Amino acid sequence: MPAKGDVIQDPLVIAGREFRSRLLTGTGKYDSPEVMREAVLASGCAMVTIAVRRIDFDEPGDDITGYLPPDVLLLPNTSGAETADEAVRAARLARAGGLPDWIKLEVIPDPRYLLPDPVETLRAAATLVDEGFTVLPYVLPDPVLQKKLEEVGCATVMPLAAPIGSGRGLRLRDSIRIMIEQAEVPVVVDAGLGSPAHAAESLELGADAVLVNTAIARAGDPVAMARAFRLAVEAGRGAFLAGIVEEQETAAPSSPVGGTV
Repeated sequence: MPAKGDVIQDPLVIAGREFRSRLLTGTGKYDSPEVMREAVLASGCAMVTIAVRRIDFDEPGDDITGYLPPDVLLLPNTSGAETADEAVRAARLARAGGLPDWIKLEVIPDPRYLLPDPVETLRAAATLVDEGFTVLPYVLPDPVLQKKLEEVGCATVMPLAAPIGSGRGLRLRDSIRIMIEQAEVPVVVDAGLGSPAHAAESLELGADAVLVNTAIARAGDPVAMARAFRLAVEAGRGAFLAGIVEEQETAAPSSPVGGTV
């Protein structure tokens, strides 16, 4: 166990692999790949997601992947898949193209709110785990679905805090809290975080990590915002390890009142 508050000695562990940061970032929505690279570096993240459909397998390294630091794990995602079969096909394509067999599983048939399909996600997850993939599924914050995904062998669960890109923060906090409470794999809060305060709140709640894209990429200064999220994640995890005081209904004096003159 790490010393209380010692974030440096408290790595994120997924499927037996250690990561130096509890902040994951995405690669979409940046004004340029150069800005994306600088933001990734400023974030200190050790894992970055990228849609399989954005990768040019005919010219390896001649797309956005060529701008990523070499020590960052590339996490392909199945963005754009509307069914389990489409998601499985995208994951197989990524692996055949030489990418890691880690996959962020997204099955999203809903074009308006971009909510994941729980039935198709579970079906795809079972297939991909059987095929040797390390599966990180994007899901609604459903504790029942969480247990089923754990049972089929998923490496994490990644509940949305609010709809993708909405920036609304932990609107589904109570369900996420239950997931964290019963989790047997890391819980990564994904989607809807709009500010570093939202990330800190997630870590304070006990989430193992957060994934942030829009809030960094569309900020006025993405590099500065990436740095702010890094600090917020470290602060939130440090507060969780330190032990946050319980809320009280009434006031309590900060200074002792007994034995005073």
